[in-house]
Amino acid sequence: MKKNVFETFDNIAEYWSPHAVAEANGQLVKVCKIKGELVWHHHENEDEIFLVLKGVLTIQYRDRDNVVLNPGDIHTVPKGVEHLPQCDEEVMCLLFEPGETTHTGNVVSDVTKSIEEQRSSLSA
Repeated sequence: MKKNVFETFDNIAEYWSPHAVAEANGQLVKVCKIKGELVWHHHENEDEIFLVLKGVLTIQYRDRDNVVLNPGDIHTVPKGVEHLPQCDEEVMCLLFEPGETTHTGNVVSDVTKSIEEQRSSLSA
């Protein structure tokens, strides 16, 4: 099945609501529209890859230098490392992570999306 990530992005109504667009070998590719900041969190057992397609995204860390991602930049947040994605203007981002990766890791907040909610766009 073919999907267009830009069309998916345009159809996302909520910020911080990842939509899976592809799956291979247990890994998901998710389109995410983001603005503002998420929550401090970590993923105990999974690395998380961010690829920015539009806008500027900062990955804040408590224990290391922050990383600023511009369009075309890719960055891996290592498993177990607490981080906070943040941006002032709207960002289009692709996330690459194992299918079982929870949205906000070890934290549940009002923006947390279940794995089922993230996967729902795979069948659309």
